[in-house]
Amino acid sequence: MANQDILEFLYGLQMFGIKLGLENSYELLQSVDNPQNDYGIVHVAGTNGKGSVCAFMREILTHAGYRVGTYTSPHLHEFNERITIDGNPISDGELTDLVKELRDKNKQCPATFFEFTTALALLYFSRNQVDIVLLEVGMGGRLDATNVVQPLVSVITPVSYDHIGHLGTNLSEIAAEKGGIIKPNTPVVVGRQPDTVLQVLIDIAAKEQSEVWLAGDHFTSFWCADELTVTTPCHSWSALKPKLVGHHQGDNAATALMALEVLRTHDFAVSAESVRLGVTQACWPGRLEWWPSSQPAVLLDGAHNVAGARVLVDYLRSQGVAHIRWIGGFKSDKDVPAILDIILPLTEKFYGVDPPVEEPYSLATVQAYIEANGGSVQNYRKISLAVQAARQDCLDGEIVVVAGSLFLVAACREYLISVGE
Repeated sequence: MANQDILEFLYGLQMFGIKLGLENSYELLQSVDNPQNDYGIVHVAGTNGKGSVCAFMREILTHAGYRVGTYTSPHLHEFNERITIDGNPISDGELTDLVKELRDKNKQCPATFFEFTTALALLYFSRNQVDIVLLEVGMGGRLDATNVVQPLVSVITPVSYDHIGHLGTNLSEIAAEKGGIIKPNTPVVVGRQPDTVLQVLIDIAAKEQSEVWLAGDHFTSFWCADELTVTTPCHSWSALKPKLVGHHQGDNAATALMALEVLRTHDFAVSAESVRLGVTQACWPGRLEWWPSSQPAVLLDGAHNVAGARVLVDYLRSQGVAHIRWIGGFKSDKDVPAILDIILPLTEKFYGVDPPVEEPYSLATVQAYIEANGGSVQNYRKISLAVQAARQDCLDGEIVVVAGSLFLVAACREYLISVGE
């Protein structure tokens, strides 16, 4: 873990809350000579799939011999996980030094946590002379702190409802915010989208005179048993075997490979062997992650919005799982009733636990909703108690699923590791 004083400073910036806008980001970066101009960038927005697309691209590019910086959020266990080079987190020493430098040069800048950490990451990548950066949007896109860069290619993964208090109350408004990362005359790769979202993104790209590569039209994915085939305008890869589970990962892999095909025009070539190895080895903890040593089986997944909940249920059904013991908890800004409606049909009992966040969704409200719909529920003070109870209650053919918040998934992973599993 990084120096505690440094972490306290960073997390203390949360007092400034969430502020959508670019002024502070420009000021922070200008104070350190605009490091974001020192390397190529792939800018990735969307509601679901951003992390998986970045994971595929990182592994492929690393196997191809490039030095790859990746900036993602949130972290699961330690802050350092957000900022990596070739998959290795920033060291405590470098994190400490860069925080002090940025802080000393910006004493009058009321930067938020995300604004400061974004600038820190971009500076770190420059100081370590990366070739390419995979930059994940924090929230939205148009006014997100990451939107101060000029990427080689923009990527927009599937867009659905999330953060409606900040991004808009309908899909068109949310799509417009996500599409705000599309830059003039800069190609954009667009994953599978609802028709409403797709039209908004196409319109933005047309206005910016940006070339668009569309899932389903320009690139496709196809599963045959457990092998994946991806086709792009210039290539076709067959017999790929992703470690990341779920058929939706075929779409994410295809989006990554389409973005890499665009990058090839900027001299970022990758071999077929790099693609095969990268797709096989890419991992993204906490997302449809089976905990290998658990009996009964434990499946960890964020599933913190409606689209994520649907992916989880589709995956469970594809695996023949019809009965689960669901350990769940949520942040207060989530559409919890909608998430519950999707997952509860497979749920024998719900084991409620508050995720370790400042504003969790009321477990009493969750309990009332589940009981009103004929379900069984019990709330717990600690994740360890919920896991123990769910395991004891499992009957033959049932599994334990931890879902609803990545923060809760992280807490469960830490508990399972602590007991030697």
